[in-house]
Amino acid sequence: MQVDAQIVNAFIDGVAGGNPAGVVLDADALTTEQKLHIARQLGLSETAFVSASQSATVKLDFFTPTRQIPHCGHATIATFSLLRKLGIVGEGNFSKESIDGNLDILIAGEMVFMEQRAPQYRVLDAGTGLIARIAGSLGLAPGQLHADLAPTVVNTGNAFLIVALPDEQTVSGVRPDMALIEALSDELDVIGYYVYSDMTTVSGRHAGVRMFSPRFGIPEESATGTAAGPLACYLHDHGGVKDCEIIIEQGYLMQPPSPSVIKVKLTVADGRITQLMAGGIAKATRLIRLDV
Repeated sequence: MQVDAQIVNAFIDGVAGGNPAGVVLDADALTTEQKLHIARQLGLSETAFVSASQSATVKLDFFTPTRQIPHCGHATIATFSLLRKLGIVGEGNFSKESIDGNLDILIAGEMVFMEQRAPQYRVLDAGTGLIARIAGSLGLAPGQLHADLAPTVVNTGNAFLIVALPDEQTVSGVRPDMALIEALSDELDVIGYYVYSDMTTVSGRHAGVRMFSPRFGIPEESATGTAAGPLACYLHDHGGVKDCEIIIEQGYLMQPPSPSVIKVKLTVADGRITQLMAGGIAKATRLIRLDV
């Protein structure tokens, strides 16, 4: 059997860059083993498989090259952008079903936004030596971390370790030890690290970031919508950013660079974030036919 997979770059900054995701349409007949086999053949950080849903616009199953995961931001944006391009959906409000429940989707012009849940925070105990271990896993000394913003686990449906650094030079100079990051990610039960500073390439944006997730077979990723939401919440609630529309750069500091931009819209009521939508623009780049 042959299966067609579209490669769609999500969160492009301008007309290029972004994070490539695989998108397989009409995946109802595929088994879990076949989906994992396709994801491994594509070798991308995530591949989305689209099938019919009784409770949402579509059902999406997400696979890295090593396992199934509950959600993926950039593959969601890629999928709905492709459905929009093919005329399967138009503009407006939609939804996706995944193994972890249903979430809302908004398509507005070229932009696709995905709902995330209100944030939950877990500040790490500085007295346990954990902060030094986190710094060491990035090739840094504890004193090179941000002086005022402690590493924090933030969950908006997926948990990430948010690590603030003082400047772009420190973010760029990180030397990740993937074995240590994987072990600490297991210990903290997070998808991975989201490492940032408030220095950006384009003026007016809020953070420049890198993301490491060896626990899920992703050494470094060029755009991570499910991590941008937690960071936007952290910046708003702990980092002194009062804007409710937060723009995050990712992929600029990778080698080779793949510039990406993610926009997060926060809904705030009575001083608390009650909902957020993370989104961007995607572009289909090529079609690959695979044997399954």
